[in-house]
Amino acid sequence: MLISTLSARSLSTCWVRKSLMQWRLSLLLFKQNSLLLADSERLPRHLAYVADLEARILDLKRSLAVLHLEKAQVEEHPNSYKYPVLTLPNEVISEIFVHFLPIYPVCPPITGLLSPTILTLICRKWREIAHTTPSLWRGISLSSDGFCFEHPAHLSDILGRSGCCPLSIEMKEYAKYVCSALQLVTAAIAHREQWEHLKLYVCPFDMPAIEGNLPLLRHIDLEFEGDPPNINVHAPLLLAAILSAIDLTAVVLPWGQLTSLTLDRLYPDVCAPILQQASNLVHCKLSLYNFDYDDSNPPPDVTLPCLESLTFVNISFDKYDGYINTFVVPALRRLQTTEVFLRPDPINSLASFVAKSGCNLEELAITGRRSADEEDSDVETASE
Repeated sequence: MLISTLSARSLSTCWVRKSLMQWRLSLLLFKQNSLLLADSERLPRHLAYVADLEARILDLKRSLAVLHLEKAQVEEHPNSYKYPVLTLPNEVISEIFVHFLPIYPVCPPITGLLSPTILTLICRKWREIAHTTPSLWRGISLSSDGFCFEHPAHLSDILGRSGCCPLSIEMKEYAKYVCSALQLVTAAIAHREQWEHLKLYVCPFDMPAIEGNLPLLRHIDLEFEGDPPNINVHAPLLLAAILSAIDLTAVVLPWGQLTSLTLDRLYPDVCAPILQQASNLVHCKLSLYNFDYDDSNPPPDVTLPCLESLTFVNISFDKYDGYINTFVVPALRRLQTTEVFLRPDPINSLASFVAKSGCNLEELAITGRRSADEEDSDVETASE
């Protein structure tokens, strides 16, 4: 009986447990079905939202593509625009470049705002035009204020751009640039057959000689503070020379063909042999020292039959009594002199000079100031 009761209770417990599990499973299935039902109701909305986003993205992409196309068109317009100056023929631009520089034979600086080099920095087309315009590079300043002395080899490139054009070479240098100056002058001498105008103001250094044929040279201007190099040239076109503070014994020029000569800071006895050879001079200027001038033994007469303009300048404030009368200048028209060259008697000295030369002066300028002692002497003479 007891066993039957226990079996009945055990069966009842199992049934309860089984029923409980069934209810739990049913509840779980109900919840899952509920979630699935809810998701199935939201899914169409999600899909619709995703489709809407894709449509909006597509619209934005289309708008962005339109903007990219518009941007490309805007960028292409300036590239196709032709600036007026760039439409000019190269020959016209080249002529404008030439007029940008100082008038030849003035030498512009090689670098800086007023140099031909600045024209090569604007654009590629201008650089090509400038490099192929020889006349832009015919005036060359080798001075330190107009040239990069750190790179003397640059001169060879510049001289090469000048082609066959006559050259105007200018150099004014001092001792601190001696090393570079030597290289520059050496490079310039290699093109001496193109020299038309030469100006060298340099300090002493081991400068190479200037010799040989200079077929185009018309004007030479030399100043050497110290012993000059040997200068012995054949220059059939040379007409004008300026020689300052230079040992004339080292200089051999075709004196007889010169029409203009300036001798500056030299002694009268040194000038005389040169002047005697320069018989075709039309213009002459003498700036003289007088440390060795002997009034009682003046230099020999100098006859210049073609001379029309003569200038005397006294730099040392010494006396040159009678020096002006050593000149015989029958064609003279213009005379400019400091008063010291007419001493001791300016009126008689001038009259004697004109009578000896037989010239007809049209212009006379006497410069300088008489000393206080001479003025006092004139006052005393007048009072007597």
